[in-house]
Amino acid sequence: MDIIGDRKFVEVPGGRTHELPPLLVKTAPEVKRLDKMMCIANEIIEQEDMVPWTTNDVVVDEECLERRKMDLALNLVDQYLGVLTHWRWGDAVIDWIRQCEITFGGRLELRNLLRSDLWPHAGRSSFVTLLEDKAVPTKGVQLEKAVGLRLAFRQMPPIRCCSDQFLFYLNGSVAETAYRTWLNTTPSPIASFPPERFMFQVVNLSVDVH
Repeated sequence: MDIIGDRKFVEVPGGRTHELPPLLVKTAPEVKRLDKMMCIANEIIEQEDMVPWTTNDVVVDEECLERRKMDLALNLVDQYLGVLTHWRWGDAVIDWIRQCEITFGGRLELRNLLRSDLWPHAGRSSFVTLLEDKAVPTKGVQLEKAVGLRLAFRQMPPIRCCSDQFLFYLNGSVAETAYRTWLNTTPSPIASFPPERFMFQVVNLSVDVH
């Protein structure tokens, strides 16, 4: 076992570099009707009374009120698309981990690395750490948050099912709690995979539409 700082790494038998299944991810959320999403965001704003009619006891004029509503609706949609992008990454990572587990089970030199009754051992979260160690380009997506959201939601709920509080404040804490709970299902200490011993491709399944 190698120890670097406070990091422990499992010992991978032999000297070969192991190729893992490709990580297949849709990096852009699929939105068919952005105008419909804006309408729903406006409904949320109306229902939650997010825009006050008065400011410091001064009545807000109609034009200013509509502008504030539009800004809030755009912000809500932007927040939702950010959550949706994270969820899609999390869904891809969870599926990739399952494929990696199958790969490990079929290779004698890797088979025992995930057994928690042996020490040091890796866990499912070690695959997330491996992605981070390999500096997989995510364009701002936080992998732990992405996996946490996928663990919290088997299917990402539509924007009409999300409260403004969730979109603005709560999604990060929900994701963190889910990820940490999942992490703690594996007995400690959890060791990391040496990143130089593994390779894989990241395949972007998103198709740009012009």
